[in-house]
Amino acid sequence: MSSSVPFTIPSVSGEVSDAVVKVLDSGWITTGPQTAAFEQEFADHLGAAHVVAVASCTTALELCLRALDLPPGSAVLTPSLTFCGAINAILHAGLRPVLVDIDEDTLVPSPETVAAAAGRCAPAAMIVQNQGGYPVDVPALAEAAGLDRTRVVEDAAHGPGAGRDGKPVGSESFAACFSFYATKNMPIGEGGAVASSDQEFADRVRAMRMHGMSKDSWKRYLPGGSWRYDVKTVGLKANMTDVQAAIGRAQLAALPGWQERRAEIVAAYDEALRGLPGLVLPQRDLDGVQHAWHLYQVRVQDRDAISARLEAAGVATSVHFIPANQMTAYLEILGAEECAQVPVTDRVGEELLSLPLYPGLTADGRDRVVSALTEALRTRS
Repeated sequence: MSSSVPFTIPSVSGEVSDAVVKVLDSGWITTGPQTAAFEQEFADHLGAAHVVAVASCTTALELCLRALDLPPGSAVLTPSLTFCGAINAILHAGLRPVLVDIDEDTLVPSPETVAAAAGRCAPAAMIVQNQGGYPVDVPALAEAAGLDRTRVVEDAAHGPGAGRDGKPVGSESFAACFSFYATKNMPIGEGGAVASSDQEFADRVRAMRMHGMSKDSWKRYLPGGSWRYDVKTVGLKANMTDVQAAIGRAQLAALPGWQERRAEIVAAYDEALRGLPGLVLPQRDLDGVQHAWHLYQVRVQDRDAISARLEAAGVATSVHFIPANQMTAYLEILGAEECAQVPVTDRVGEELLSLPLYPGLTADGRDRVVSALTEALRTRS
């Protein structure tokens, strides 16, 4: 049966089409003035000093790790409950992932689990993740790891709209990496960004996103520009195009309204699902925390069977994420002993189920999700 309630539908601002056409008619479609404008507007939105637009959050993570200039093979702490892109970024940067377990309520590492992982190595850096939109306590985790905050890279793929103590994620970060993938809170289709409080670090990332070249193509081809350039560091091909940036500018203007809609849907889910036997709702100890609500993740026994029943009822679900330590490639690279260090992740990972959550989800669609989940829980054997 095809899904009557999709897991997600990307939100698209009504201003996007005109914005894209203007770029296509401008005579310049790759990295240029639209990208620069998007970087400034996203920086203003976050309250960040610097933003560098890149090809994806995964490349943002790799660029940040490379820009730290760590010795090859250095240990980098990372949650195992994460998307494979974060692990790949560490490996592609020539570094060694060290897996960190999670707190089962917040679904992110705690100071205790970070300290335990740091005790197995001498970490040179750490990636922290805002799982589902829950903003991590970066200073506390950095202290637990014995690291300066300049050695912490925030995976804020789920982070737009999140904050702590009134400060948006990325506003004061040394390195925070955002995603604009099609399923994210601010979808462009593809794309990412690095927010940084440090100009020198941002400049390194900016150079490395375009092969390490001293000038990007816009500066070379401007009237009066020169075709001469230097390569001052080894970089990647990881730039954002002006077409993507124009979409991003239109989407950014709509983001606050979309975030309000997400919060409304979450509140309705909470009211309808609270107290259902066998169902654990997302963390609610949110003092000083502004959740981005990228995901609405519940925990349930017999997760796969429940998911199948929801699918049969016309409701699509997903899982975020299959733990990295259970993936064949990482088990081979990291070894069985390292992959056995995250027992809470393994246990909770078997229970997580993400329900549909997106601004376009109607009240009827939401009620269908609730009804299908309630029935699946009631009739399970």
